[in-house]
Amino acid sequence: MAVLPPSFPRALSAAAAAVVLGASGCAQQLSVENADVPAWKATALPSASRVVAEEAGKILNAQPVDRTEKVPAGSYTLTLVCEGGGKAFLAVRSGGKELADLGAACYGTRESVKLTLAQDGPLELSASSVDAPLLYAYQLVSAG
Repeated sequence: MAVLPPSFPRALSAAAAAVVLGASGCAQQLSVENADVPAWKATALPSASRVVAEEAGKILNAQPVDRTEKVPAGSYTLTLVCEGGGKAFLAVRSGGKELADLGAACYGTRESVKLTLAQDGPLELSASSVDAPLLYAYQLVSAG
């Protein structure tokens, strides 16, 4: 008959706990359709002062979500984040010129880009994805 070391039951229970935790982490999926967008945004994007424009929502199909904001001239940081799988994109135009085309992988990673607007005016923002459904959020923060 084999004699087991005294630490064996503890090691076995720790291994079992790791398997259970790993399995539960993999099984947990975000339900985009039922998601609380404001609560998700509050954890997905950092709080910032000097926010000039921001938006959060759901992309449930391949239709882009368009918005126009009046923004003063200046330097900005634009941040995009999404959740739900795949990738989201944010196209930014001003005065007929493309300023940025930002893409983010939809597992909570934030992507940012610096923008400089030479003059006051409308900023056209278009969020899109071919990997819908997903949650997206962006914010435009003044650099100074």
